[in-house]
Amino acid sequence: MSFVNRLRWFFKDRWGSYLLAVSIMAIVSLLSTVPPNLIGKTVDHIREGQLTSAGLSQTVLLLIGLSLLLYVMVYIWITTLFGNSALVEKVLRGRLLANLTRMTPAFFQRNSTGQLMALATNDILAIGQTAGYGVMTLVNTLVGASVVVIMMVSLVSYKLMIAALIPLPLLAVVISKLGKKVRTRFLDAQASFGKMNDHALESISGIRVIRSYVQENDDLTAFDKVTSDVMLKNKRVSILNALFQPIISLIVGVSYSIGIGYGSYLVFQEEISLGQLISFNIYLGMLIWPMISFGEFINVLQRGSASADRLDTALTQKPDLKDTDKPVAIAVPSSIEMKQLTFTYPTASHPSLEKVSFKLERGQTLGIVGKTGSGKSTLLKQLLRQYPLDQEQLYIAGVPVERIAIDQMRRWIAYVPQEHLLLSKTIRENIALGKPNATHEEIARAVEMASFTEDIAMMPEGLETIVGENGVMLSGGQKQRLAIARALLVDSEILLLDDSLSAVDARTESRILHHIRLEREGKTTFINTHRLSAVSHADWIIVLNEGRIVEEGTHEELMLFGGWYKEQWERQQMEASLEE
Repeated sequence: MSFVNRLRWFFKDRWGSYLLAVSIMAIVSLLSTVPPNLIGKTVDHIREGQLTSAGLSQTVLLLIGLSLLLYVMVYIWITTLFGNSALVEKVLRGRLLANLTRMTPAFFQRNSTGQLMALATNDILAIGQTAGYGVMTLVNTLVGASVVVIMMVSLVSYKLMIAALIPLPLLAVVISKLGKKVRTRFLDAQASFGKMNDHALESISGIRVIRSYVQENDDLTAFDKVTSDVMLKNKRVSILNALFQPIISLIVGVSYSIGIGYGSYLVFQEEISLGQLISFNIYLGMLIWPMISFGEFINVLQRGSASADRLDTALTQKPDLKDTDKPVAIAVPSSIEMKQLTFTYPTASHPSLEKVSFKLERGQTLGIVGKTGSGKSTLLKQLLRQYPLDQEQLYIAGVPVERIAIDQMRRWIAYVPQEHLLLSKTIRENIALGKPNATHEEIARAVEMASFTEDIAMMPEGLETIVGENGVMLSGGQKQRLAIARALLVDSEILLLDDSLSAVDARTESRILHHIRLEREGKTTFINTHRLSAVSHADWIIVLNEGRIVEEGTHEELMLFGGWYKEQWERQQMEASLEE
């Protein structure tokens, strides 16, 4: 019942089509009992010498007509039932993806990409099979077996029926025990499949690094161990699956033996006719598929239930960050202020930011600098609302961010992360990701501001060049400038540049920053960088060290202060002079 409860919403919505399919299946099962009865009567007529050519022709035509009718009805219920199976897979994949888009980074730290891919492929496929093939096997078992048993009793002999069905209770016991083991082994196999996905993703995405360190053979050996584990666990599932049909065939074979032996005795005792015995054995043969269906149903149900539980676990997880019930409407982010902001990652034991405070008015630029691991990127992520914060530590236009709708916050922001997400599409489509309806002129302007025009002109297909998976066709600097062009195209109120100029030369950096200052006048910009020349123009600069602000001020003030900022500036200027 676990599976039914998990999909109650779907069965409730599609009850009409399921009722149609089940009704037609029941009628098909009922009509399928007519041919054995006709065959038995025909045999009796032959034995008694009463069969005429007209009677034989009528029986043959009736069987042909019945076969055609059954063909049409079977086609209808198969398309209806398995159409629902495909539909539930589509709906569940959509729900899973929609739920994943709402999740915060903490969720993806708890769940690997491989496991989530296994949910979207194997698990949802198993649920779809249960909603289609599983329902078919259940109806075949209940309706098909019931109709056949009724026909045995009413048209042949209840004593013969009872004797022939004596072995069947054993079948229920065996299948019940096998079903529980199938569920346990199937869960292990699915978890192993997720680990294999993770390894494959890591190997493919890091193939250049693997080759550069000549680790191809080691990686193949490690992958072979993972795939061997997947094979072994799936083999253990297959072994149990393979036991279902032989056990069913064995028990049905015993029933056949009883039916033929005891049935022959009843014929000699003239309690039933030869035609009835033949009809009974045909009916008994018709019980084989319902019995096999019962085994298949238990098998499919256990898989579907296990997968439904796994999927439900993922779907019921809620984002760590919740929207406010009554959000405050703000037209524009006229100011951004942090007040003693302290933040610790969910899996960390020490804070990554500690008592960070600053205030930025609309149109100003904030530079964020410091050593590697000092908390620069973490500070920017607080504006993206990726993690929950303590109350009243971050304000937008004087309003605490927890009282502002998360979607509203994100609509204000264009973010250029350190690791750029590039789709395996054209440069144009990648740039227009945040504004799909952008005109050619708008895209060209964004490309120019990102100092990417010359690079695109050298490409064979210009803006229509396919960048490859994750931008494999582009250099590091080109990826950065494409991501900057994407952010500049949306012309957001707040622009976050997270070390986004590290792969370009100083001259290109200067041109990009010049364009940003001109085009984004009156809008707020955050620049996180290791190259201090990128923030020397900023209205305010903060220097972070171990999550704390150790220096702050304008470029001129920090140079006069004579601390880390001045030392780093002079070192970088000297390095730039030597390079020139």
